[in-house]
Amino acid sequence: MSDARVLDNAPWLKSGPAARVLKLLNGDGEEARVVGGAVRNALLQIPLGDVDIATTALPAEVIRRAKAAGIKSVPTGIEHGTVTLVIDAHPFEVTTLREDTETFGRKAKVAFGRDWVRDAERRDFTINGLSVDAEGRVHDHVGGLDDIAAKRVRFIGEASQRIAEDYLRILRFFRIHAAYGEGQPDRAGYLACIGCRAGLAALSAERVRLEMLKLMVAEGAAGAVAAMVDGGLLLPIFGGVAYTGPFRAMISSERALGLAPDPVRRLGALAVAVTEDAKRVAMRLRLTNAETKALDSMGHRWWRLAGMDEATARRRLYRLGEDRYRDRLLLAWARSGGNTDAAAWRELATLPERWSAPKFPLKAADFIARGIAQGPRLGQALALAEDAWLAADFPLDEPALKAIADQTIARFTRDDRP
Repeated sequence: MSDARVLDNAPWLKSGPAARVLKLLNGDGEEARVVGGAVRNALLQIPLGDVDIATTALPAEVIRRAKAAGIKSVPTGIEHGTVTLVIDAHPFEVTTLREDTETFGRKAKVAFGRDWVRDAERRDFTINGLSVDAEGRVHDHVGGLDDIAAKRVRFIGEASQRIAEDYLRILRFFRIHAAYGEGQPDRAGYLACIGCRAGLAALSAERVRLEMLKLMVAEGAAGAVAAMVDGGLLLPIFGGVAYTGPFRAMISSERALGLAPDPVRRLGALAVAVTEDAKRVAMRLRLTNAETKALDSMGHRWWRLAGMDEATARRRLYRLGEDRYRDRLLLAWARSGGNTDAAAWRELATLPERWSAPKFPLKAADFIARGIAQGPRLGQALALAEDAWLAADFPLDEPALKAIADQTIARFTRDDRP
């Protein structure tokens, strides 16, 4: 492949932490280049994210040069040739050129080398196989420039071989396509993913979780997810049905409301109809405690939020809190089908922007003063009073609050009669 492209508008190659790393590692017979996603993103003129660097220098030489320059080095993956250099609080993974000698998932055996072509050919996708040197020259040994221009995500070499090296690449294929591709996924890659799908069972839940949550918020997530469902690729991940219609509807609702994409909320639309679904998905993906609670809340009787009047919606918002209310409401909207009143759903969804729930004004002291001793009965009295306060539409005036407290006490007195 020819090296005909020069990366324009890349000041980070001339000054700053990345330029310092390149300068440190170039010279005295060694060469360093920025590789992978940073090159892809720079060519697409989108934010870079992490900047990874490949070098002909062996790890020991990288560490020696860093020490001489007073730069912190951390041997984060020394057996695979990776040393992390930290400059101005920015970490840079620096990896010696290599090729796989044996491949079995993430534990491939590698041999260090000096061949930039062989190093590019061992990567996953052509658009991730590009490198750029300190002068801004783009080196393309795998056809990545053409695929970036076409917005096409394509495996390097034989797709099934790339997948067998690490089955997570099945999920990465769809996630990268959703983020950077257009149209249908590359046919050869798609068929290879389907043919290798049994390998998904060997992946750790933690790695699957990370890829799936990234996929959920990618720009082209709806199309990529639909292709995965058609290829039978989500059943082994979720262990249940994937709902592409509600997933698309959730994306549309978020956009209509100007909400940032939320991975757990979208995951709920895709995989959760009832709380049992939420528990299963959370367990299979090893979601965090916070993610599990959010997913479980979404699945809990979401159908009760359909057709609420605003008074009922205020009570739901008070009980659930803003985030839980919005997530559950959007799931109800997403699962309602296309024949409902979108304006009414928007009114309910934007309630937190128009109304803030007040704090329950009655305190334990109000009931202790009325003869309720501390203990379980006091908690019961407060709960009953709070229910009555909600039913009365959150009054804050003293007469209304006194009436609620007195009525609660009267109920307790009535219940105590033999």
